[in-house]
Parts: sequence; structure tokens; C-alpha cells
Amino acid sequence: MRTYLEKMAASPYQSVPPSETPKTVIAALGPKMLELARDKCAGAHPYFVSPDHTRMAREVLGSGPLLCVEQKVVLETDADTARRVARGVAQIYLGLPNYRNNWLRMGMDENDLENGGSDRFIDATFAWGTPDAIKARLTQHFDAGADHVCIQPVNPNGTFGDLHWEALQQLI
Repeated sequence: MRTYLEKMAASPYQSVPPSETPKTVIAALGPKMLELARDKCAGAHPYFVSPDHTRMAREVLGSGPLLCVEQKVVLETDADTARRVARGVAQIYLGLPNYRNNWLRMGMDENDLENGGSDRFIDATFAWGTPDAIKARLTQHFDAGADHVCIQPVNPNGTFGDLHWEALQQLI
């Protein structure tokens, strides 16, 4: 990855140059990638993380680099429904070693990562409930050191209607 970043920085740019040099922010979960983001980039973009991970990432990055985390949100107040929907989204990631290793490093155990994820896992990695509950989770990321929180809406009904968009707009 270090070599890739060096080659990317050295690549010729053959268009109208931007007014500012674009910032490079890399996907980073573990300490080594976060250190690389700190040392060679403008920051990190951890995906599918909890506020605890955000806190750890900020400690590794220090105060300068950007920390732009992703938070999945389910606008659903029924716990069973919210967790069922979340498990459907989480399933593919639970089989990927980089995510799995990250969650284990952050205190989950193998049982938390089986059968779509335990309630503990889902509640740590998804924000669900009312707009106020979701906003509280986003605030936890900011309090833990995030500069930006990207929300990824997951709709229990499969599509977003005006009601969902209006409720999510309250988060901004």
C-alpha cells in the first residue's frame, strides 16, 4: 500500500489542475493502515466501525489527520426488526477477514460474529432507532474524535420514501 501511494502521488496528471491539491484519504481499519494514513495521507476512512474504533483510530492518527468514519443507520425502533435488517447487511462483511479481524481486535469474540452477528455486535456497529437515537450515535463518533461521519442508510422496507429522508435530514 505504501508503494501504491507513492506511485499514485508520482503519476502524471494530464487535465486542468485543481485549485487545491486533492487530499488522499485511505480506507484503514487496523493500526498499521491507520499509521500509514497518518504518515502518508491526509487521513483515514474506516468503514463499518463503532465509536470505540473511532476512539482508537484517533489515538493512532493523532490530532492532525482527517478521520472520516462510516456509520450504518436503520431508522427502525423495533429491536427485532432493526437487528434482522442489520444482519442481512452485515452478513457479507462477517466473512471478510479484514473486517472480522478488526472486530475481534475491538473486543468482539467469535460467537459475536456468527449467524449474522450477535445483538452485541449489531448494536455496536449499527445505529438504529429514532432519529434522536441515531443522532446520539453519530455524536459518539464525533466525541471519539471523528471529523466527519458518513451515514449509510439501511431501510427496513427496502426503499426510502419521503418520510425516511425527512427523518434522516434531521441528523444533519
